[in-house]
Amino acid sequence: MNGERPRLSVIGTGYLGATHAVCMVELGYDVIGLDVDETKIARLRAGEIPFYEPGLPELLTKHIDSGRLRFTTSYEEVAEFGDVHFVCVGTPQRKGELAADMTYVEAAFSSLAAHLTRKALVVGKSTVPAGTAARMERLMLRLAPCKDVELAWNPEFLREGFAVDDTLRPDRLVFGVHSEWAEQQIRAAFEPVIEAGTPVVVTDFATAELVKVAANSFLATKISFINAMAEVCEVTGADVTKLAEAIGHDARIGRRFLSAGLGFGGGCLPKDIRAFIARAGELGVDQAVAFLNEVDAINMRRRARTVDIGLDLVDGSYRGTHVAVLGAAFKPNSDDIRDSPALDVAASIGRRGGTVVIYDPQAMDNARREHPELTYVDSLTAAVSGADVIMLLTE
Repeated sequence: MNGERPRLSVIGTGYLGATHAVCMVELGYDVIGLDVDETKIARLRAGEIPFYEPGLPELLTKHIDSGRLRFTTSYEEVAEFGDVHFVCVGTPQRKGELAADMTYVEAAFSSLAAHLTRKALVVGKSTVPAGTAARMERLMLRLAPCKDVELAWNPEFLREGFAVDDTLRPDRLVFGVHSEWAEQQIRAAFEPVIEAGTPVVVTDFATAELVKVAANSFLATKISFINAMAEVCEVTGADVTKLAEAIGHDARIGRRFLSAGLGFGGGCLPKDIRAFIARAGELGVDQAVAFLNEVDAINMRRRARTVDIGLDLVDGSYRGTHVAVLGAAFKPNSDDIRDSPALDVAASIGRRGGTVVIYDPQAMDNARREHPELTYVDSLTAAVSGADVIMLLTE
């Protein structure tokens, strides 16, 4: 231990890991971040964040200069340094399947465990299928030289564009633990946040694993519900915005996530609900979450409907038309284009012969790499000038 606070390590320096590492230093901890990608580590050491997140670059520079934050590719260095290790690697959707790819999680736990020669707490933050924590606990105990290492699970609830605030001032903390010692250690790792009044839910591994996917499934259902109502409003002449406002005044429902549009995208909601469906099937309770298949279907249908609405405006053919698309990221204040509904619509129009001109204040470079066949301009004016159709595809 370093003084009264544990020293922290963060395994994985993607969106979640880099944010967590930087913000934990801001909360007063000494932190080391690890990634197997040497290029990524070099950029972080140089004070460069490899993605866009408001407020994070300034904090990174501040804490690298302070000497309390450093980055490495060495698991041995991390194991020697840290008292509490946070595993923050990705769980993308498996290619051609609904299930989550656990390759990175298993590699991180295995590599770290092999170097744990003293008692430490390893905390999973990745969004994983139920049962993963218990499996990782068995894996660690088999591989770690020290058999006193313990596991906890602490799901993340970051919103892209608000990740710094969500880390420093979360609306809740969930700790899945098996012992009083593990609870004490993880509480020590979040002491300033807890002292600020953040609610803490202490539970078992399985519940902690399910919290994130359950929350995302609920939000996805709410979004798809209002988009289903939008389809009904289109044929009845009703105003879906006023409809959402009216039902949102019901305290049981609430107004948030009741904005009709293209639906959800990004690296969390789509893959998380699909992985949940897959895991429920493995557990034999697929009927309990069968409604999520329709939630997903409604979400994807909104993209096709948007393409059709545009077709109605250009007399049934995009060929030879100029379509301005405003927005490329999956949400505002982000450069994340993973499963972006806006880019999906833009690419579909391009395949139908339209000249698609895209403007986004943050996501242009990422979008250009993913869809080089589309046209990108550096201003709103350039995008809309001469357009036959303008599509506002932001949230």
